[in-house]
Amino acid sequence: MTKYRSLLAGAWLLCFLSAVKLHAQVVMTVQVPPTGIMQQSQLWNMVLTNSYTYPVRVLVMMRLSDAISGQPVLTGISGDVQLAPGAKQLQWKDMGPVQYEYLSPVTDRRENALLPPGSYNVCYSVVLNNDSHHQAPATEDCRRFTVEPMSPPLLNTPANSEVVETPLPQFTWIPPAPLNLFTDLNYDMVLVEVTDNQSAEEAVQTNMPVYRVSNLHQPFLSYPAGAPVLDTGITYAWMITANNARQFAAQTSTWTFRMKQPGRVLHDDVSAYVQMKRERNTVINCGNTLKCSYVNDAADANVNYEVLSLEDNNRVVRHGIIALEPGTNMIALPLERGSRLSTGKLYVFRFTNGRAENWEVKFIYHPES
Repeated sequence: MTKYRSLLAGAWLLCFLSAVKLHAQVVMTVQVPPTGIMQQSQLWNMVLTNSYTYPVRVLVMMRLSDAISGQPVLTGISGDVQLAPGAKQLQWKDMGPVQYEYLSPVTDRRENALLPPGSYNVCYSVVLNNDSHHQAPATEDCRRFTVEPMSPPLLNTPANSEVVETPLPQFTWIPPAPLNLFTDLNYDMVLVEVTDNQSAEEAVQTNMPVYRVSNLHQPFLSYPAGAPVLDTGITYAWMITANNARQFAAQTSTWTFRMKQPGRVLHDDVSAYVQMKRERNTVINCGNTLKCSYVNDAADANVNYEVLSLEDNNRVVRHGIIALEPGTNMIALPLERGSRLSTGKLYVFRFTNGRAENWEVKFIYHPES
């Protein structure tokens, strides 16, 4: 193997230094398609034309590199190839044994492996291999091509333009195909707000992400409770990018969704429900029932509440458990039955949610007769 690597390095250098002095006695026509799915063995599809009047022996050397970063992917050198005068169609099987040097960790080392998706430059050099073992460069050629997945990843849920009911949506998508194109398939997700007169595609390209995550190895994601709260008055756009290790492979289209507006309480006055705040300083008047609304973005099943007397050294006068549903909850807490509250006194109703956030409402108790 060391012999072949030394031969390859020396021949490449000699080829580039001597290219201006060459007489095209061996002409190479590379047959690499400009785009599509490609096997590693297809890199050796070419026609070599021997313009000499006698047979020659040649070695074909190939260098594959990433067209974007310029990083080398692999190099290869063929076995001894016999060329009679005239043109000869060649494939990988005619070049054997081919010796490779793999220079990228994501390259599949099987002879008939599919090349990972991406843009590539491939350069060839044909070297005359005469009886004196002196390698003289004969011809060279370089091509650029793109390997694309047969099918890019496809968004699945939430459906495009869907109204989502849960405050913590489940995002799912379908992986690109065929999967054997990838040796380290992973995903990036971006979620942005869409402003007025803006397309979803433009929003993803230009707006600051509401949420972004990288290096996902499964085609799904549950929106985390600790991420920014998704607002009911905003249209959101999301997109998935598939990568092979750190190399871009393909991306989905861009879909949008909106959050469902809070539900209404039947046979009740919603305006009577005061919205709970974090450490609220506003004080309200309250009768026999404390009515307040709370948006359960922490997705708690229940919380432990307390009612404290702020005029009696924060003495706990009532406590209990409140069951919660995802989204907006209308809480109606009876105060008159078995209550230890005093008329005209100041109290606070409060609880701590699963995010360790303190939510409360301060009120003055005025029981109804």
